[in-house]
Amino acid sequence: MNYKDYYKILGVTKDASLKDIKKAYRKLAARYHPDKNPDNKEAEEKFKEINEANEVLSDKEKREKYDTLGSNWEAYQHTGDDWRDYVNQQKQQKRYGRGGSSTFYGDASDADFSSFFETFFGGGAQAGRQGRAAFSGGDIQAEMPITLLEAYQGSKRTFKIHNENLRITIKPGSYDGQQLKIKGKGQPSARGGNRGDLYIVLKVHPDPRFERSNDDLLYNASIDIYTAILGGKIEVPTLSGKLKITVPKGSQTGKILRLKGKGMPKYSTQSSFGDLLVKLNVVLPKKLSKQEESLFKQLKELQEKEQNTTYGV
Repeated sequence: MNYKDYYKILGVTKDASLKDIKKAYRKLAARYHPDKNPDNKEAEEKFKEINEANEVLSDKEKREKYDTLGSNWEAYQHTGDDWRDYVNQQKQQKRYGRGGSSTFYGDASDADFSSFFETFFGGGAQAGRQGRAAFSGGDIQAEMPITLLEAYQGSKRTFKIHNENLRITIKPGSYDGQQLKIKGKGQPSARGGNRGDLYIVLKVHPDPRFERSNDDLLYNASIDIYTAILGGKIEVPTLSGKLKITVPKGSQTGKILRLKGKGMPKYSTQSSFGDLLVKLNVVLPKKLSKQEESLFKQLKELQEKEQNTTYGV
């Protein structure tokens, strides 16, 4: 019976944290889930394999046993001892120059997990089905697209999974990539344990008007040269309606006007809001009438005279 490298199956290193293991598992589970790969036996087997790897590496005691025994696991199976006692015996045997047997016995008739898993964690000849733990079902990860306005206002969504209607609340201030956990709504356990969990990953669609940076929003506003020079009022959109703001005289391209509290609600404290940053872009006229061109020439001459006077020329 071949040894299974659960770390390789999940694509993580042996020193991976529980968070890294869960992340790798969810990514692979989403990729090979039977709902996404109907009638695909290869994907079905891969899905079972990554579920098995997750069962071991996300459980502290199973992972400790798996890491400690490693590829020498077969030698332990025939003893009937607790695996920790076996490891201690092996250490003493090495000290006195005695080796151990590599024979193993086990009941691998349960098809829920591989024969390797059943033999490794079933306890060898001393363990039967009744002594095995009831493992939890696998977690499920699903992506939910929402608009920026929904992330601003909050929203409620209803969807169906395992023929069950679920209702989820999206709080104001939600962000792209945020994970919402619904406990006990994942894969059912094949062995009488608890169901896994459902993780909803929010995908906030870009809004053509705004760029988001944490709780702040950026809006690019185009203004004409006259408003830039003389100042004036312009209308800008916000997620709560349109506003008129004042552009100061002599505004340059790139100048940012900050509107306090007109950004996104802060997720942790929804009574507080980020800011709306209005970035000005001065648009020059592409074509001037003869009269406008003449006036601009007069302005240029006037400015040159004032500069010469200032410098005493």
